[in-house]
Amino acid sequence: MKSSTILKSISLVMLFIATSTFAQEKAMIKKGKMETKTVGGAEMYPNKDIISNAVNSKDHTTLVAAVKAADLVKTLQGEGPFTVFAPTNDAFSKLPKGTVETLLKPENKKKLQAVLTYHVLAGNHDAKSIIKAIKKGKGVAIFKTVNGDMLTAMMNGKSLKLKDANENVSTVIIADVHQSNGIIHVVDTVVLPRM
Repeated sequence: MKSSTILKSISLVMLFIATSTFAQEKAMIKKGKMETKTVGGAEMYPNKDIISNAVNSKDHTTLVAAVKAADLVKTLQGEGPFTVFAPTNDAFSKLPKGTVETLLKPENKKKLQAVLTYHVLAGNHDAKSIIKAIKKGKGVAIFKTVNGDMLTAMMNGKSLKLKDANENVSTVIIADVHQSNGIIHVVDTVVLPRM
């Protein structure tokens, strides 16, 4: 067999595999198993990792800058799975004036890491499983964050709420944004650990 025939055969097989994988992903998205959502004007693709999606959201530029300053990019691109409560730019703007700028300074990297990892749970925690845990806990569910501090989840009507270690409350405004290495829930307020 000529080498050009072998190369053509290999190319056809690879094209078939790529096409069928893409078709399977599309079918899964249509069936609701993997839903693409729009966050900050950008599509969040379930086959991309948390960082690869987050960098495209114009509502999360502050969070992305903070993750970069805290050297957490590689971690959140890792295998996971992670559940990230992702504060919007508006959420960061609710913090006292100068807080974000102070946290982004190199000398405050450990504090910044503590704040950001307080927004992360190990594992896949979709809204349904969090709500189930709240019902089981008779109105509250307490989760240990990657930072080691606790975050309380509760319901207020149909809204999923988070209460931090300082009694601040945040609302999940977009739930279940699936990623290849976890789930993002967009929140309207930055939650803070005990500092």
